[in-house]
Amino acid sequence: MMPDSEMAAWQALSQETRDRAYNNSLAVPESEALNARRIAAAARFRATVPGARDIPYGPRPRQRWDLFPAENASAPCLVFIHGGYWQRNRHEDFVCLAEGVRAHGFAAAFPGHTLAPDIALAGIVDEINAALDWLAENGRGFGIAGPILLSGWSAGGHLAALALGHRAVAAGLAISGVFDLAPLRDTYLDDKLHLTDAEITTLSPLRLPAIAKPLALAYGTAELPRLIADSRALHERRAAAHAPGPLIPIAGANHYTILDALRNPAGELTKAAIALMR
Repeated sequence: MMPDSEMAAWQALSQETRDRAYNNSLAVPESEALNARRIAAAARFRATVPGARDIPYGPRPRQRWDLFPAENASAPCLVFIHGGYWQRNRHEDFVCLAEGVRAHGFAAAFPGHTLAPDIALAGIVDEINAALDWLAENGRGFGIAGPILLSGWSAGGHLAALALGHRAVAAGLAISGVFDLAPLRDTYLDDKLHLTDAEITTLSPLRLPAIAKPLALAYGTAELPRLIADSRALHERRAAAHAPGPLIPIAGANHYTILDALRNPAGELTKAAIALMR
């Protein structure tokens, strides 16, 4: 959590400086090409790998699951929440990230959620919990009945950390997450989020008691400093509370290339996922 003195210094910065501090696309000039590569790979995966697509867990258009069971219904399941600062992207454009853990016998599942500004951040958090409720109650019918490793990237990392306490979740893997929402209210991101004081207090993992379940926190060493600082701070806060889980810096990775460490069956984040579920 940003101390009051640091927050005052942050707010004294120019709007452009504050915006750039969280603008991953601007920080990585090749981000558009990296995103296009992932989306194309996800389309191929979705077209060829057996599973169930666009299974509703609620009435809204984006409340849908893509489910990819393992051969063993009791195998661990990676649930991955997409990023996009809670206001962009689609769950189906990330399904290729299942390739890493599926090579080791995992199932994988990808929930969508309504995007801001059509819903407040508190509502998005409620949707993720509703999706997990649905999977716990209905997953067996789709061949998914094992323990859940809840993961996510960027905004999805934030949502994974918040939902770690869900009864169906065994452990978490938060990648490149944002864990203190207060600075975001002073950036372009709040144009759609409209963060409230209550949301900052109750939906910032850095402002909440540590959940005792294992949570691995990963970031790329070439990421924006604010994101690196959040992952380090959350790990420090959890360690002080004796909450388990490693801090995993991925050497040389930026906000987009870090996902290769999960997609690759030999990747560092794939290995971390396996270790979390042992």
